[in-house]
Amino acid sequence: MKMDNSSIERVEEFKYLGTTLTNQNSIQEEIKSTVKLGNACYYSVQNLLSSSLLSITLKINIYRTIILPMVLYGCETWLLTLREEHRLWVFENMVSRRVFGPKRDEVTGEWRKLHKEELRDLNSLPYIVRVVKSR
Repeated sequence: MKMDNSSIERVEEFKYLGTTLTNQNSIQEEIKSTVKLGNACYYSVQNLLSSSLLSITLKINIYRTIILPMVLYGCETWLLTLREEHRLWVFENMVSRRVFGPKRDEVTGEWRKLHKEELRDLNSLPYIVRVVKSR
């Protein structure tokens, strides 16, 4: 395509502000990449998130200010499918389980992971998928 004596090349994909945009509007690899960056960030602060010395509020603030921006960078260009939504929910639940820790079962006295529903009740943050859709 030519415009004002300049030619513009048609490409299959390009990087814009750190986000790879494709002509098929496929963002599977982009979300996989940002979740991988979020995982790296999560693993770098996981000792803080599981510490009993820090309050739940402080742990949530760590998640909100350090990990979440890494995952949500460029999400304004995403068109989520159920597969990508699930990938984001899994990541969010993994971090939430670390923040809130295990729960002791009242009947057996054994420690267990919190279920998704329990995490939703404890977490005051908006769901990550809702944040992506609102942006």
